[in-house]
Amino acid sequence: MKRTLIIGATSNPSRYAYLAAQKLRHYGHPILLIGRRKSFALGEEINTDKTDWKDVDTVTLYINPSHQPEYYDYIVSLNPKRVIFNPGTENPEFKDILIDKNIIPIEGCTLVMLSTGQF
Repeated sequence: MKRTLIIGATSNPSRYAYLAAQKLRHYGHPILLIGRRKSFALGEEINTDKTDWKDVDTVTLYINPSHQPEYYDYIVSLNPKRVIFNPGTENPEFKDILIDKNIIPIEGCTLVMLSTGQF
């Protein structure tokens, strides 16, 4: 199973980040959550700080590219295998940084990837 960090997590069940957390759990992937407000989603704490988690396989982004620069160093420091840029989060600058650090950037949709077995 792929331990996945969701950046842009929310407790709002109508948001795609929440649906992704739900579907990741459904498929057995452990989730880690960072959002703008401390809260809970699916019984998991949504953190607001950049926790130094270990063994993060995938980071999936649900934040606007204008808010991503504050996470560049943090995400790279986690050394994930890949970062998924969900629709609306595409960021060529960050993509180049990830490639330079041997982290695979993927422009795709976590929900679709899970549904089609591409996750």
